[in-house]
Amino acid sequence: MLRGLIFDVDETLVYYEGYDHRGWFEKWVKPELERRGIELDYDLYSKTAKLELPRTYVKKLGIDPVELWKVIDGVNNKYRKKMLAEGRIKAFPDVSALAELKKLGLKLAAVSNASPENTLLVLRAFDLAKYFEAIIGKDYSNLDGVKPSPYLIEKALMKLGISPGESLVVGDSSSDVLAAHRAGVRAVNVLRFGKADGADYYVGDLWELLDLVGGLV
Repeated sequence: MLRGLIFDVDETLVYYEGYDHRGWFEKWVKPELERRGIELDYDLYSKTAKLELPRTYVKKLGIDPVELWKVIDGVNNKYRKKMLAEGRIKAFPDVSALAELKKLGLKLAAVSNASPENTLLVLRAFDLAKYFEAIIGKDYSNLDGVKPSPYLIEKALMKLGISPGESLVVGDSSSDVLAAHRAGVRAVNVLRFGKADGADYYVGDLWELLDLVGGLV
């Protein structure tokens, strides 16, 4: 029996107009790192962000990984606030389906690789935080626990008090699918910007998710 849903946030519930990952790093992050005496190029940052290398790898360069990510997340917070003020972060129109999913008696969690503060910022901006019993972001005590690691999904399951078999993970990327399966949870891929291979279910939007879920509760 389905009892809960665990949602990715960025590109699943909200999206960023004109966002370019490398451009964001070069314009926003790199100057702040340099101001603090931290030398890190985009390629190495990208590999650690995607866990192609462990985030602790930067210790080899004499960089404290926790300090590094707190600086990056602080910059990201300023960036998100600016984007919100300019109306360039938007909620997908179908997020109104969250209210209907709640009416089914399901427990909902939001899980993001962003920091807890940055995750809450965008959810509150669109009055979405009220739908979630648990909102979980990056854990600085386990920097390598971000998706596609199952760690954050497992934290959400514990907070919701449900088992892997009683839940679905809903996301837009292969990282969400991998994290779900590594936690023993079925994955729903929302086809926002393309198909992520290996998902258990595919839906065009959250209204299709509501139809899918209606047959599983």
